[in-house]
Amino acid sequence: MAQLLILTSAVDTEVLPALGLLSHTTKQIPASPASLVSAPTCDLIFVDARQDLASSKSLCKILTSTGVTVPIILILTEGGLTAVSADWGIDDVILETVGPAEADARIRLALGRQAVNSSSSKIHASGVVIDEASYSAKVHGRPLDLTFKEFELLRFLATHQSRVFTREQLLSEVWGYDYFGGTRTVDVHVRRLRAKLGDLESLIGTVRNVGYRFNVYDDDDNTEQPAP
Repeated sequence: MAQLLILTSAVDTEVLPALGLLSHTTKQIPASPASLVSAPTCDLIFVDARQDLASSKSLCKILTSTGVTVPIILILTEGGLTAVSADWGIDDVILETVGPAEADARIRLALGRQAVNSSSSKIHASGVVIDEASYSAKVHGRPLDLTFKEFELLRFLATHQSRVFTREQLLSEVWGYDYFGGTRTVDVHVRRLRAKLGDLESLIGTVRNVGYRFNVYDDDDNTEQPAP
């Protein structure tokens, strides 16, 4: 059962009758930017575009630009289908006359796609979860306060587990070919990254006279970490 939110100018009417025959929980709030500030949490958003396509398009763009991560489905009349394009930033469209079976299928598919996309944007490695979509990382659920380059360094090493990289290679891959700083920059960032990893600092291993690598160990047994 999903938590559904409908943004509509007709709050006091049943916007999508098919939802009344399904087990999902549905709430309706006014379709305005001001309402989004105190909007309840939800798994999926419906935007009612039956009456005002221009305002609905603006609202969809506001939703996507403010970082809304749940799927957005547009409710339309059949005549409104010709006005919708990819730049609306929505995940799907649905007609107001849709039956309950199709409505439920579209909800399930939208939520399923979101789950797949969310999973594919995350790197799980030795107790560390790196979310590429939000540029954030956690160690056993604890958020890491990383700078952009610290995040990029951690992400690069974690996506090439156990492979050793020289400082020059890391400079090229993380800082770019046009970076003119010395390899000492890599050492400084590794030291800071290890400090933030805390008890898991040994994830960033040193290979003497060569460079660095991301060590791998069993998530269920943190005591079997390779030596840094």
